[in-house]
Amino acid sequence: MNTITQAFVLAAGRGTRLRPLTEDLPKPLIPIFQKPLITFALDHLIAVGVQSFVINTHRLPNLFHEVFSGNGYHGHSVTLAHEPDLLETGGGIKNVEGILRKEPFIVYSGDILTDVALEPLITEHFRAGNDVTLGLRRNTGLGAGVVVRDGRIVEISTKFNPKENFDYANISVWNPEIFARIPAGRKISFIPILIDWINQGGRIGGLALDDGNWFNIGSRKEYLDVHRAISNKHWRPAYVKTREWAEPVAKSAHVDPTAQVRGCSVVGPDCCVGAEAVLENTILWRASEIASKSQLHGCIVRSQKRVSGIHRNSDI
Repeated sequence: MNTITQAFVLAAGRGTRLRPLTEDLPKPLIPIFQKPLITFALDHLIAVGVQSFVINTHRLPNLFHEVFSGNGYHGHSVTLAHEPDLLETGGGIKNVEGILRKEPFIVYSGDILTDVALEPLITEHFRAGNDVTLGLRRNTGLGAGVVVRDGRIVEISTKFNPKENFDYANISVWNPEIFARIPAGRKISFIPILIDWINQGGRIGGLALDDGNWFNIGSRKEYLDVHRAISNKHWRPAYVKTREWAEPVAKSAHVDPTAQVRGCSVVGPDCCVGAEAVLENTILWRASEIASKSQLHGCIVRSQKRVSGIHRNSDI
């Protein structure tokens, strides 16, 4: 049985499309029903045998140290690799060469939420003897073009490719030979590295991961859509072992008995919701305070904010 026991989880982006939500919280740490987004990636990988993680950081690295205090997560090793200057995906991989062991590893973006089966991707990587195997999705709307022939990627374009409508699913398997192909200390995507490797006969494979749910959380709409899927469709990834997830109201929150919490609303830890307040399809992050008789419809309230009055479709 082929298993992979190490993973590199990408968490160093700026989160610009989610601003102002990401002004004081990196995107991989935004809460999904009170659970940091990046921890879904770790749970997913643990379920297929990954034992140790390397996570790159850029903005607000101290917050990652708080989440992964003790350099661990549920008994698994976590090493944080800070990038003072963003290195992009290829440079980020090269930057952790000295941390990862000289064996295959998984690269997984820390800002997606999915329950696609990872086992077929790992199996295909070893079966085909690939150097790299990219997980692919159809019709994600991300615009990239990947052409696959008999399981082998023969073309990658950053523009939409009418010949094949595959996009990179932000999950992949890599052999350590990649390190020798990436220049040190450079900001570079792994896409041109793979294109050169393909042209030189490298075995770059691709496998469609079209089962399950796949959320790219790049906008407030997509953030709210995830909460709707969890609330309305009762979606719960099988790899999440925390029994109380996904509770709409945290145990440490106080919601006045006369307040109304409706739709896919979530009330985070240590929040306070006043008398006769109405929350509809609204997400409250940690320790936010909603004044009595306030009404919030389709809003996202960041941590430790105080809100009063009537608000619709606002980030507060």
